[in-house]
Amino acid sequence: MKIFFVASEGVPYSKTGGLADVIGGLPRALSALGHEVMVLLPRYRGTKTKSVLASSVTISLDSELRFPAIVEGMPVAGVRHLFVDDPEFFDRPQFYGDSNGDYADNAERFAEFSRAAIECMKRIWLPDVVHCHDWQTALVPVLLRGPYGKDPAVRSLPVVLTIHNLAYQGVFSATVLRRIGLPDSLFRVDALEFYGNVNFLKGGLIFADYLTTVSRRYAREIQTPEFGAGLEGVIRDRADRLVGILNGVDYGTWSPESDTLIAQNYSIHNLTGKATCKKDLLASFGLPPGSVSRPLIGIVSRFVDQKGFDLVAEIADPLMKEDLTIIVLGSGAPEYEQLFIKLAQKYPARVGVKIGYDNHLAHKIEAGADMFLMPSRFEPCGLNQIYSLRYGTVPIVRATGGLDDTVQRFVARTQQGTGFKFESYQGASLLECIRMALKVFRDESAWRMLQLNGMNKDFSWKTSAASYVTLYEAAKRSRIPRVVGSSK
Repeated sequence: MKIFFVASEGVPYSKTGGLADVIGGLPRALSALGHEVMVLLPRYRGTKTKSVLASSVTISLDSELRFPAIVEGMPVAGVRHLFVDDPEFFDRPQFYGDSNGDYADNAERFAEFSRAAIECMKRIWLPDVVHCHDWQTALVPVLLRGPYGKDPAVRSLPVVLTIHNLAYQGVFSATVLRRIGLPDSLFRVDALEFYGNVNFLKGGLIFADYLTTVSRRYAREIQTPEFGAGLEGVIRDRADRLVGILNGVDYGTWSPESDTLIAQNYSIHNLTGKATCKKDLLASFGLPPGSVSRPLIGIVSRFVDQKGFDLVAEIADPLMKEDLTIIVLGSGAPEYEQLFIKLAQKYPARVGVKIGYDNHLAHKIEAGADMFLMPSRFEPCGLNQIYSLRYGTVPIVRATGGLDDTVQRFVARTQQGTGFKFESYQGASLLECIRMALKVFRDESAWRMLQLNGMNKDFSWKTSAASYVTLYEAAKRSRIPRVVGSSK
């Protein structure tokens, strides 16, 4: 099967979050299963390419014509990577915005990208199925069933749209519709209209052939007002075409047996290297080596409310009365950056903080920490808890989305389970959960069994990739040519 991925970021070329990891891992797994896979990305600043496939593609946005090129980068594990090259739109310091907020022309940028994706399919590589991701590419199915709805080359292409995080929808003022060259007939409740605005993701949810989310529980959650972000009704209407498929991880990059960024490799058969990694982690954050016997909680995250840092702020004082060390890597909301900075100032021997992101340190934390904290308000899938399991670093999570799907609550009596979970989104519940983990940590044999349980789990891409192939086949079978965006 020929599978065409269209996404706004993907490793090893571009990354801001988990979407990029999926675009790096899933195509490789599909290629390993014998499928032919192509990935299309924007050509952001610094992206190196090797050839030009189309020097100019004509894209119409309102009264303006734009002429991006389609260029090719180096293949990755058998997967070809193409790029939409428009320096005015994509050669910028950041992908989606800067310190002032989102770029004002994001609608135009990603409308052009979506149109260029279809032109790429027409001119360069016609796939059997198109796989789009998040709001930045959600216009692809809208365009295929609308402006391109009578084009025999592409009108019947099946489209799968994956929702990585429903909180980000691509909502713009109603005036944007004409600026991106779409007809007014699409400004209606069963298309792009959303409370008087234009919603890119909503359009994709309506016009894609199948929808996926990145965990089974999240697929259920987004059909409720609590997690649906205003689109729960639209999603419930498409529930028969909605599938939750858990993200996989790349164990070639995230595994203590082969990780080149940690102080000493170790495995499920020999955990001695983990103690060396813990000592190295403490040293990396300037914490005293005598802390090695104290339980160490690691955090690697964006500092936003979604990730549960309001709960951490609520319990900070009683938490620090426990005999533990905390190491934090991340950035985001200033109030949470200041929370951790102040904790490090108040407890300099027990709290280490690095504001920003550092991939090397992220690996060190996964390997050197005893526990990994993810108290998210919601979490579509989450990857760090899966990395943590492989590294023998016990996850402490809230039972939501992919966190609930991937972490099994540890039961000391049976020695079954892989981590610790709390249900109620309250500081007291989080604190109780952490205290339970600290209690089990003091039981050396129980803790070792808990670590081994987690390290035995397999969340590689192979199983998830097979599920996507089944879905692609269903999308191909279900494709009935239709035309939308017409009042007739």
